[in-house]
Amino acid sequence: MERIMSSELFENEEEMSLRPQSLSEYVGQDDLKSNLKVFIKAAKGRNEALDHVLLYGPPGLGKTTLACIIANEMQGNIRTISGPAIERSGDLAAILTTLEAGDVLFIDEIHRVPKQVEEVLYSAMEDFYIDVVIGKDQGAARTIRLDLPPFTLVGATTRAGDLTAPLRDRFGIVSKLEYYNTEQLMSIIKRSSRVFDVTVEEDAVTEIAIRSRGTPRIANRLLKRVRDFAQVYNDGHLDLNVTKHALDALKVDALGLDEVDLRYLRGIIERFKGGPVGLESLASAISEESTTLEDVYEPYLIQIGFVNRTPRGRVATPKAYEHLKINFNGTLFDENL
Repeated sequence: MERIMSSELFENEEEMSLRPQSLSEYVGQDDLKSNLKVFIKAAKGRNEALDHVLLYGPPGLGKTTLACIIANEMQGNIRTISGPAIERSGDLAAILTTLEAGDVLFIDEIHRVPKQVEEVLYSAMEDFYIDVVIGKDQGAARTIRLDLPPFTLVGATTRAGDLTAPLRDRFGIVSKLEYYNTEQLMSIIKRSSRVFDVTVEEDAVTEIAIRSRGTPRIANRLLKRVRDFAQVYNDGHLDLNVTKHALDALKVDALGLDEVDLRYLRGIIERFKGGPVGLESLASAISEESTTLEDVYEPYLIQIGFVNRTPRGRVATPKAYEHLKINFNGTLFDENL
């Protein structure tokens, strides 16, 4: 695996330009951004590596982007790898020994790092060294210690609860990324539209933001697809009419719920009488992976108050019935009550 700059992480120039390169350009996560500015300035003032950072929260909120920004702000390079891809401790050792002082190692899905690899991380994170066993195949195994330069590990996960306590405790900076509000998403969409060189009317920007379920990645994805509809049906101009037509064609409703969200809610309400129902039973009933439901769909449904997680299982709330226009206890909802 070659050593790369953060700007080389992305597949193409357009994708790179969609991502801010500094904290001043980054929209949202204001508390985290404010704290990072302090931590980075202090670390640079002491000529030290930034303390290790754990970022957790639903997918698409900017964990990878923040890792790249940290590397840029610290004027270092970034190495990136996914947790499941590190199968052996030797794989991790090979990566760690190529780092230089001030570099950032970004591990996505860090909760899926194998246990034997995780144990190598302990000494690397805490004391900047690793023990490597050599000669094991020749029957004369011995351990040598390799010193590492000061580096910053940035770990990202959608399942912070799956991290072991010893690993979690070695992160000096732990932050949860929150969903974005409509105004923040509008700022992101406007910036992305300039990158795409398309004209978007204000009410169309608002419509896309409202249907982006609080997630920048989804906002940019919807903008790309609406751009396609505008190119074909409206000479490339994104107004409210073509935006609504495109989003309806994509089956993204007024709250940003898609087909899987709706099958999830209808599964609870229609097949399990509103719940409670266990996640595995629900996943089986609607033919979806339970981990996908838990990591990708449930956080937003819980955030907007459509689902409650109880000790006995998932329960649909009255707001979910109202959104789906389904009777609740034999009575139709009246929004004026």
